[in-house]
Amino acid sequence: MFGLDHPFVKASIGMCPNAYVLEPSADEMRSMIDLAADRIIAHIASLPEQPATQVEEGPAVARALLEPLPATGTSFPELLDLLFDRAVPTSFNTAGPGYLAYIPGGGVFPSAVADLIANAVNRYVGVWAAAPGLVQLETNVIRWFCDIVGLPDGAGGILTTGGSLANFTALVTARRERLGEDFLSGTIYASQEVHHSLQKAAVLAGFPERNVREIPVNDRFQVRPDLLAQRMREDREEGRHPFMIVGSAGTANTGAIDDLERLAGIAREEDVWFHVDAAYGGFFMLTERGRAVMGGIERADSVVMDPHKGLFLPYGLGSLLVRDPETLRRAHTTFADYMPEMQGDRDFVDFCELSPELSRDFRGLRAWLPLRLYGIDAFRAALDEKLDLARWATDVLRDDLGMEILADPQLSLSAFRLAPAGRSPEELNELNRTLLARVNARKNVFLTGTVLAGRFALRICVLSFRTHRDRMEQCLDDIRESAGELFAELGDRTVRR
Repeated sequence: MFGLDHPFVKASIGMCPNAYVLEPSADEMRSMIDLAADRIIAHIASLPEQPATQVEEGPAVARALLEPLPATGTSFPELLDLLFDRAVPTSFNTAGPGYLAYIPGGGVFPSAVADLIANAVNRYVGVWAAAPGLVQLETNVIRWFCDIVGLPDGAGGILTTGGSLANFTALVTARRERLGEDFLSGTIYASQEVHHSLQKAAVLAGFPERNVREIPVNDRFQVRPDLLAQRMREDREEGRHPFMIVGSAGTANTGAIDDLERLAGIAREEDVWFHVDAAYGGFFMLTERGRAVMGGIERADSVVMDPHKGLFLPYGLGSLLVRDPETLRRAHTTFADYMPEMQGDRDFVDFCELSPELSRDFRGLRAWLPLRLYGIDAFRAALDEKLDLARWATDVLRDDLGMEILADPQLSLSAFRLAPAGRSPEELNELNRTLLARVNARKNVFLTGTVLAGRFALRICVLSFRTHRDRMEQCLDDIRESAGELFAELGDRTVRR
């Protein structure tokens, strides 16, 4: 549509030699949107039939797509062909119903429309005065998230690109609030199962990695509060300065939820910052079962939640919620002569004063639009379905397939393995690695593995709005058939049919 032979391009070259006019006409914009919509809708419709993963040709595809900076234009249909026929298919099908790996992200369609709108109007929301109405919509989203986890009136926060940046911002804020400029004696306490973004955040915030105290867990992979409190006492006696406790509300390995009530109590007794990493689990607070296992989260000084996980939104949207927004402001506000005057009304907010970011996109619309369009009850029902599916699948794995369950689902994630008698730990690990490879080779679902106390385990994490009972049945059939093939090759009949 925009090749050299296009009249619009020819005309623009005539008006401005060796350059292109970058403003399409109304008809050309409509044509681009229609062409893209045709490809997008067809792609989404085919998601259930697409392979769950298709990366075997990844190196060859990536090398074939190497290209120099283009001097001239290419037609829009040709670029769509490149994207949808060559680049997109070579990937994990993270938007499909069979993606049960890592912590899935869903990608509800209205969020894509929201991003189109946000990018097209291209308004700046880092400063309240630049777009008061749009800033208010994003502030509404943050307030809704605070309500979901039970933070008090007056709580606030920011939307980020994901949980890693949110954890980093929380750690810097806690450091600024609880330690002076000479902060290298400050120590942080978390489960040994805590997400690795915490260690990264500590290093980026200037701490030696050893200042993150990784506390052992119990048999449900929850942090041991008694050992945490003991380590804090020992550190104080040695002249260190404990300043932050991190509780997990849904770990990446097993979905474990720490005893947040106990941790909140210790944090209050020790006068340290209490942070909860609920990137995976936080939005399960919308459900009765989620609220039952995450009591104490409402006592946190800061909470991380990822809408691109528990609200099924596209990748690239996290959140940091804080009990007192002034802590964010004290940690992040700086001044420059070229900046506009910040408003002083605490009912409103200048996001640049609460965050590391100055330039940023209007990311709040990708949450606001689907929440307003569908209402929160639709998301609550979907999350309840995921809890049901994870529990049902785990029961089948244990009772019908004879798997050893290493991590019962505390939310929507379970970990399991084949464990026939008479095999060494090394043999069991290799057996289960082979099992995982065979399940994934069928391409109906994509699972990932992990290591729990030296034992290799397969993980199922159910957290896509497109994953329903039929795909979970397919997953279990693939596990059953793959295990059966393995045992047949090994001459072992212990797998259940």
